[in-house]
Amino acid sequence: MARTIQHRLRDEFDWPLFLVVCIIATLGVVNLYSATSAQTGARAELYIQQIYWLALGGGVAVIVAAVDYKVYERYAYGAYVGSIAALVLVFLVGKSIRGTHRWIQIGSFLFQPSEFVKLCLMLAVARYVHRDQRSGAWSLRDLIAPGALIALPLGLIMAQPDLGTALIVGLVAVSTLSLVRISWRSFGIIAGGGLVGGTLLWLYGMKQYQKERLTSFMNEQVDVQGTGWQAHQSMVAIGSGRWWGQGFMQSTQNQHHFLPDTHTDFPFPVWAQEQGFAGVAVVLVLYLFLIIWGLRIASLAKDRFGAAVAVGVSALFFWHVVFNVGMVTRSLPVVGVTLPFFSYGGSSVLAILIGVGLLMNVSMRRRAL
Repeated sequence: MARTIQHRLRDEFDWPLFLVVCIIATLGVVNLYSATSAQTGARAELYIQQIYWLALGGGVAVIVAAVDYKVYERYAYGAYVGSIAALVLVFLVGKSIRGTHRWIQIGSFLFQPSEFVKLCLMLAVARYVHRDQRSGAWSLRDLIAPGALIALPLGLIMAQPDLGTALIVGLVAVSTLSLVRISWRSFGIIAGGGLVGGTLLWLYGMKQYQKERLTSFMNEQVDVQGTGWQAHQSMVAIGSGRWWGQGFMQSTQNQHHFLPDTHTDFPFPVWAQEQGFAGVAVVLVLYLFLIIWGLRIASLAKDRFGAAVAVGVSALFFWHVVFNVGMVTRSLPVVGVTLPFFSYGGSSVLAILIGVGLLMNVSMRRRAL
């Protein structure tokens, strides 16, 4: 019986999902090689470390895909509690970098718990949605429990402070809730509460540099030598790529060190300047396919938990791409959101590939086993 199930799972392997992830990751490593080519010291070897992280993450994704996702449903709340404990631990023993407390140092590795909170919170919300038996629209009272689940990690991440990750965590969790119907009255109250909460956050909860980042992208007269430097140089890089780009490793903004953080938040402008509009279109189509394919997996899932997980992971990719591309094109404020598979990172790469493993898991078990 076990062997029969293994054969069926092998036959159900999602090759389109696997191939599109491999293609994006390969392009990301190639771009990271170019983006760090002008660097010296340890940064010049980041593309090699990225390959190691992709290999490790790929192995973890295989394990995640092999275990029936019903197991993740069973332990979703436990994983959520563990992720909250890790966020609290950041304030006790975390490493401070540039005035923020987001990392726990384990040997030479910097572990960022908030990257994994995205998945743990998504699983917890998915379990809550799956276990709910309401037939009608959710009222405001029905949203108290999932709202509390979401609010706690958001508050801890904002306190680090990490506005970009908090936005992604909140949006992924809310996207996972999209499988349930919410009454219009409740929706209106939530929208009003969000407006009031956002105003209070702006007045009392945000640091001055965060406010400047949020407003600088709307200001045509922004100080390009100050708060608007990153966005301005990014636009110069993207615009000078034209149709076909300047060629591999020929990004002038990168080679002459005008563009900052090309290995983390700003790898996309390097790609755009070197590969042009054609290269940008290819990458965005690949991301679009990945997101749509994830939603397809959700529509074919055998139960509500699987559907909610697939929607949550698809939302994770969607919001990361939207915010990263938006901030480098001055369509959105610069809030420090990475681009999946293109941005360097240990925790972020592992979290993204665990998400891929969850998608593969749901896809392979879309028919009852």
